[in-house]
Amino acid sequence: MQDNLSRLALVAYGSLAFPLAAAFIALQVFVPTFYAESTGLSLTSIGIILLIARLCDTVTDPVVGYMSDRTPTRWRRRKLFVVVATPLIALSTFYLFNPPNNAGSTYLLLWTIAIYVAGTMSIVPLGAWGAELSPDYNKRSQIAGVRVAFGLIGSLAALIFAVVLSGDDSAQLGLTLSGITWLVIITLVAATLFAAFVVPDNRETELPENTITAAWQVVSQPTPFRQLLGSFFLNAVGNAIPASLFILFVTHVIQVPEQVGRMLFLYFVCSALSVPVWVALSKRLGKHQTWTVAILLAAAFFIWTPFLNENSVGLFYLIVVVTGFATGADLVLPAAINGDLIEWDELQTGYKRPGLFFALWGTATKLSFALAIGIAFPLLDVFGFSATGDNDSNAIQGLAVLYGLPCIGFKLCALFLMRGYPITEKKHGEIRAELDERNTAREQGT
Repeated sequence: MQDNLSRLALVAYGSLAFPLAAAFIALQVFVPTFYAESTGLSLTSIGIILLIARLCDTVTDPVVGYMSDRTPTRWRRRKLFVVVATPLIALSTFYLFNPPNNAGSTYLLLWTIAIYVAGTMSIVPLGAWGAELSPDYNKRSQIAGVRVAFGLIGSLAALIFAVVLSGDDSAQLGLTLSGITWLVIITLVAATLFAAFVVPDNRETELPENTITAAWQVVSQPTPFRQLLGSFFLNAVGNAIPASLFILFVTHVIQVPEQVGRMLFLYFVCSALSVPVWVALSKRLGKHQTWTVAILLAAAFFIWTPFLNENSVGLFYLIVVVTGFATGADLVLPAAINGDLIEWDELQTGYKRPGLFFALWGTATKLSFALAIGIAFPLLDVFGFSATGDNDSNAIQGLAVLYGLPCIGFKLCALFLMRGYPITEKKHGEIRAELDERNTAREQGT
């Protein structure tokens, strides 16, 4: 397996995350509010539409993972999917982010499904590709860290448009999404060409005859993967709820809509700066222990958000800084831990199937976002909150509570599920040594 990955190849691989992050941060943060303000769709309708789109897309992850694992190596299987996905992502980004004046629920549903499916065709193989670039416990953190760093820079680049065009007016959000559209398309084409020519992609996979049955066994039985996947899912829901409500919270609770872009930009700057810190700390404490520290840090600051108001701008900036810093760990460490489980799975079953593992990972990611939207937006309607009209104190307080408390609850549940996680750096080294011994014996036997 490739151990001496060149810096150029590492950069080329990581660059693929830039346009994907720019597109999906806009989809998560700007699109729901923009459609609520410009199309007349209710918050409940938008929440249900995005939930349906995510649920429709969840079936594509195992399909793409299965196909990318089984595509012949001579076709550069991970690379092939990334290249094919590029024009599909570009097309769906353009139409979703630039809707016509008469766009309604059907338009939003179809183009949201389109961008999710196209993104899956790139993101699932991309994760498996990164896990195959090195078998080393700490090197995988570095690879994931570079990918996350590029993703955060992509998010920051997209948010520059929000900084320049800050405001709560739907026309300004429309200009922001239009600018992000071209940022995504141009950088997507450039990064795809860069990675296609520079990054190696020649690792074989070994798969069971019935992949669907094997996939079900991975998640239905009490395994380290199911433990990690469940914890990741719960924490992701906790992160997605405040992300989906961020613009509404800053606009109606903190009451500084002109500072939305600056706050988001600061949040992702802190996330980007934190990545090398979390990677370095994980080498001392271990990956899942370091992730635990980050989750507790975020929860300790989110607990104050239900008590904020228009006089709490400074305090909210502090919360943005600290929770942004903690998010860097959420982005880099769980994916790196997931990569380590590929060797654990190989030792247990004799199969190499990173595509399957990252397909299930992608499904959990999508379900977390869908569940967050499905919880938050309909509950806002229950509280009587309106994105476009006047709101009384009860509606505003409902928004403040929804922004912070569910996040803390989901994060604490994630920590509970992750307790006693068994795959440490020492254990991973033992797994690698046993695999090497088995493979050596097999080669000598042949």
